[in-house]
Amino acid sequence: MKNKKNLDYYLDFDYAIRITEDDGSYFAEIEELPGCFTQGETKQEVLEMIEDAKRAWLETALDQGLAIPEPVKNEFSGKLNLRLPKSLHRNLVYRARQEGVSLNTFISTNLSAATK
Repeated sequence: MKNKKNLDYYLDFDYAIRITEDDGSYFAEIEELPGCFTQGETKQEVLEMIEDAKRAWLETALDQGLAIPEPVKNEFSGKLNLRLPKSLHRNLVYRARQEGVSLNTFISTNLSAATK
């Protein structure tokens, strides 16, 4: 059976949409489709507009014979194992205790703040 990867094939995918807000405007981009982004005045507007941008991006890529990435599978468990120097581990534990939270909470909160 022939694999038909046409526009409808790609439109059926749930691509990851990242939305950010800055000075009252909303910006949306599809992470897996480089350059696929839009801006709107409301969150609802930008969600509708990103669907139009996705369609246009996919149509252009298909017309030009470009490779179209499929969405990243949800392979994220929420677990992260890493090695730390003992001195850093000690400092993190100390700071977490100062704030009265677990080490996990302290690290998660600070990593989250660093990615904004």
